[in-house]
Amino acid sequence: MSAMQMMALQTQLNPHFLFNSLNSLSSLIIDEPVQAVRFVDEMSSVYRYLLRTNNLALTTLQTELTFIDSYYHLLKTRYGAGIELIKTIDKSALTCQLPPLTLQLLLENAVKHNIVSANQPLVIRFSTNADGWLTVSNTLQRKVVNRANSTQKGLLNILSKYQLLGQATPKVEETADEFIVELPLIDPS
Repeated sequence: MSAMQMMALQTQLNPHFLFNSLNSLSSLIIDEPVQAVRFVDEMSSVYRYLLRTNNLALTTLQTELTFIDSYYHLLKTRYGAGIELIKTIDKSALTCQLPPLTLQLLLENAVKHNIVSANQPLVIRFSTNADGWLTVSNTLQRKVVNRANSTQKGLLNILSKYQLLGQATPKVEETADEFIVELPLIDPS
């Protein structure tokens, strides 16, 4: 039953991601063909990762961060100066594990629920602490219309994965200017 629940959670990828990526690519092909080629390469990396990790319960933080570099390239191409990703990760944490696509879901949620513009850049931070937790935070600049429409599927998906794995529950906090999710990293031994 737990395995089936985990598989169901892993198939809940946002279909809008593909649509948005193809729209971005369409614009690049005409205006910036060299950048379009790199975009396709990064998009291929993203989908290769999705296919490879779809049946895995865990992946290393290093592998997830490498994937996030490709995913972030797609976001950066789309939003330009409107988005910034800052990573402060202790090297000793890179072999720790977490459910695949956890960071992608948090990035996607940050973009979905917040204003992203060059005048008001969305800043997303990944950092680790000495207690073995990964913190993902973003500036809080909520889109007014999305507040009522949020299903919180992304966060519920992450919380459910950790519960099914028998791990500590991630912590979610919202302050006046920041949204913060703390994730326990899983020791591979």
